Amino acid sequence: MSPPAYIGRFAPSPTGPLHFGSLLAALASYLDARAHHGQWLLRIDDLDKPREVAGASDAILRVLDAYGLHWDGPVTYQHQQQQHYDHALQQLLDQGHVYYCTCSRQDFPANPQQHACRQRRQPPAGAWSLRIKAPDETLLLDDAIQGRHSTNLATCHDDFVVYRKDGITAYQLATAVDESLAGITHVVRGSDLLDSTFRQQLLMRWLYGHSPLYAHIPVATHADGQKLSKQSFATALEPADWKLCLLAALRFLGQPQPADAGTPRTLLDEACQHWSLARIPRRPALPANDFCKP
Repeated sequence: MSPPAYIGRFAPSPTGPLHFGSLLAALASYLDARAHHGQWLLRIDDLDKPREVAGASDAILRVLDAYGLHWDGPVTYQHQQQQHYDHALQQLLDQGHVYYCTCSRQDFPANPQQHACRQRRQPPAGAWSLRIKAPDETLLLDDAIQGRHSTNLATCHDDFVVYRKDGITAYQLATAVDESLAGITHVVRGSDLLDSTFRQQLLMRWLYGHSPLYAHIPVATHADGQKLSKQSFATALEPADWKLCLLAALRFLGQPQPADAGTPRTLLDEACQHWSLARIPRRPALPANDFCKP
C-alpha cells in the first residue's frame, strides 16, 4: 500500500504542561491533517534532559486525549532516535558541511567566514560543538499562511550548531532527521519557528533531498505582547476545560464556531468539516487571554 498523501505531526517538549499556545499548534496541525484525510503523529521532543520536567510527557498525553486530539500510531520519543542523529552528523561531516568549533556563544566571531574553526575537520582537545558552514545562497520558503520568505544564512552570520558541547544533538538537526524518518509531508506550527524552518530545510536537503510543506500559525501572546510560553508562566491547560479552550483556539485561528460542542469528538468533527488555512490570520488580532473568555 502507498503511504498517505498527508502526514502531519505535533511535537511538544516535556519542559512543562501544555498551555494555550501549544494547544493552537496541536489543534491546527490536527485539523489540517484530518481535513486532508491524513495521519497525525505525535512526537515528544525530549532530547534536552536538563530542561525536562518530571511527569510532563504523561501530562501532555492526558490533556491531548481529554481534548479529543487522538494521534495515529505509537508516540515517538526523541531520546530513542540517537543512532539516527549520529548517522546524520557523520553524513554531514563526510559531506564537509560542518566543522568542529571550540567557541562559546559569546566568543563566536561576528564574521564566521573568517573564523579559524571553519577549517577544522577533526575533533580538538577539550569541549567542542559542531556547526554548519552557512552557504552563501538565498533560501526560499513559500508558507501556506505567512506567504513567501527568504534568507541568506551566510549574510545573517548563522553558522548554527547541530551538536552541542554538552553532548546533545541540537534542535535543528534532531527535528530535520525526525521529520524525514517519519515521512512528514506537512508541518503546521507557530510562526516563531520561521527562522528555524530555513535551517531545517537546508539540513533535510543535504541529508535527504526533500523537505515538508509548511504553514506557520500566528503566535499567542500575553497582553504585554510577550509570547505565551512555559518560560512566561503561561497557564496550564486543564482536561476539564476542553470546550472553553478548543472554542477559544478556533476563534484565535479564525475558524467558525461549531454548533455541536457536546463532546470533544463532535466539536472536532464539525471543526474539521469547515477547516481552512486561508482563514488563519498572519498575526493575532488580540492577546490570547481575550480569546479564552466564554
